[in-house]
Amino acid sequence: MNLKTTPNLVVIGGGTGTHVVVSGLATYPVNLTAIVSVSDSGGSTGRLRDEFGFPPVGDLRQALAALAQDNQQPWIRDLLLYRFTKGQGLKGHNLGNLILTALQDLTGTTAKAVAITSQIFRLRGSIYPATTRTVDLVIEYQDGSFVIGEHHLNPHQLGGKKIRRIHLSPQARLFPQAKTAIQKAHLIIIGPGDLYASLMSNLIVTGMKAVLRQTQAKLLYVVNLMTVFTQTHGYSAADHVRVIESAIGRRLDYILINQEAIPAKILSAYRQQQEFPVTDDLPHEARIIRAPLITQRLVKAEPGDTVSRSFLRHNSRRLANQIISLCH
Repeated sequence: MNLKTTPNLVVIGGGTGTHVVVSGLATYPVNLTAIVSVSDSGGSTGRLRDEFGFPPVGDLRQALAALAQDNQQPWIRDLLLYRFTKGQGLKGHNLGNLILTALQDLTGTTAKAVAITSQIFRLRGSIYPATTRTVDLVIEYQDGSFVIGEHHLNPHQLGGKKIRRIHLSPQARLFPQAKTAIQKAHLIIIGPGDLYASLMSNLIVTGMKAVLRQTQAKLLYVVNLMTVFTQTHGYSAADHVRVIESAIGRRLDYILINQEAIPAKILSAYRQQQEFPVTDDLPHEARIIRAPLITQRLVKAEPGDTVSRSFLRHNSRRLANQIISLCH
């Protein structure tokens, strides 16, 4: 890819993975769009969804916060990510979630709520929900059982069970502006993020597969650092790639995977949860990019957060450098 114009980059995902990618890319002169999953049903997001009936905003809020630059808008990022640790009714809630929910209530739409939040804080870039419909994630296992709600992927009781497939209930169509962004993109970045909860929940939205097959953009997949006990126990890198390529109906142009050793203390913390590094069993092909990509410190649990989250992350600067290099 040898672009003479400002590249149009689209990030598809959700949660902390998309936050890391967007925060790194936001420091570059690119046209940046994130398409974010809206099937979350746990934590602060789940409580607000249950009370107001709007699509969940937690992953959208994380993506918006990532657009706030550390050197110019640190307080905006802190505000959007601020979580209340006390106060009856407020404890556990995130301020960014409350702002977005209030705007959903005022405007009646999630897309407008996100756009207005971006205008208020003067953020550069676009954040779109994958769909504007309120949906649940239905997880079907290979033993024939199923559960409804993404929050079932958080506790470890169901860990280790093999997922056969997931679908959305009810079915939902791709948000039109998200479709347009994909059509105009030069490079589309899928991941990192929970394979089923964050990535596949986007890719199974009606219309997503068709537009990804038709777009002239190159597709990059960022392989996860660790397996997730409730989703990808025993999955190798090739297993992750197989699931993604099956969902998008085409071959990935690039696959980016970490080659840096993970510190022993971090591995020990994950081992207690029966989670392990994703084994690199990918072939030696030009499309496979191996690079040191990790942060060297554990991410501490956020006070008041009731959702289990990863404490090893990709390094946003290193990740962004690798992505930008594909645009030249």
